[in-house]
Amino acid sequence: MKGKIMELRNLKTFQVVAEHLNMTKAAKILGYTQPTITLQIKVLEGELGHSLFTRIGKKTFLTPAGKRLQIHTDKLFRVVDELERDLEELNGPSGTLSIAASEYYCSHYLSSLVNAYIKLHPQVKLKLLPANSLEVIKKVLNNEADMGIIACECNSPDIEQYVLGKEKAVLVVSAEIFKQHTGEEILSDYPFLSYHGSCSFDTVIQQCFSEMNYNPTTTIEFGGSDETIRRAVLNQTGVALLGENVIKEELVNGTLVPLHYCTQEIETSLIYLKDRGEGPTIHSFSDLLKDTWQATI
Repeated sequence: MKGKIMELRNLKTFQVVAEHLNMTKAAKILGYTQPTITLQIKVLEGELGHSLFTRIGKKTFLTPAGKRLQIHTDKLFRVVDELERDLEELNGPSGTLSIAASEYYCSHYLSSLVNAYIKLHPQVKLKLLPANSLEVIKKVLNNEADMGIIACECNSPDIEQYVLGKEKAVLVVSAEIFKQHTGEEILSDYPFLSYHGSCSFDTVIQQCFSEMNYNPTTTIEFGGSDETIRRAVLNQTGVALLGENVIKEELVNGTLVPLHYCTQEIETSLIYLKDRGEGPTIHSFSDLLKDTWQATI
């Protein structure tokens, strides 16, 4: 294949077929006929000098050459996507902007900011991706999200972190449990509801435990967001340490009762990749977010 220049169209066809291992499905996704898909794969195999797929019974599998080519085509089209994004940004805010944040922030705060941003830049399509702080960091690092909002520190050298604000951390329990038990009974008999995985929010939790001389006998970890834990506390599953902003309505109406206010506050931050922060789409939204965040909380 020395000196050969493979067409991106054929490589894209291979990528889709390799992902689904089904030419009929690939044809529907790409908008081609199945004979066209077959021809493009044959042309590519001819250029490479290797078979890319094999059939065993009714199933299609990648050959060793196909597996290697899949790795490189995935890398190639990630670069192509980045190139298209960079070129679009030369014309000002445009394209799609994806923002990862907790379910609570997506539904309560970002939705109003998104509406304001769209009025300023109607050519930009915005996507909100609910995720907990650890997932947000991963999505930004993997280019699955353009920017994110987290409630913990991020130590990656590739990420820019801007603190939007701070809030109190509150250990809470449902009003129903509080009415029927003493504080000591609640802490000894009910599990502590926590986030799955490690995050610098753990330091706030440990600080709270130290201040209260509290050592939970049982801990239940949740893979979801703070909204998931909030609902679990309301459903009388246990006690949890949550940011005051997330539960301010429940604290006001009395459905959640504070057991302790931690002296260490939670920092909420905006994050994005350093090498993409000056792009007009990310830059314009981050400016709006920084200017209006405190007013929307």
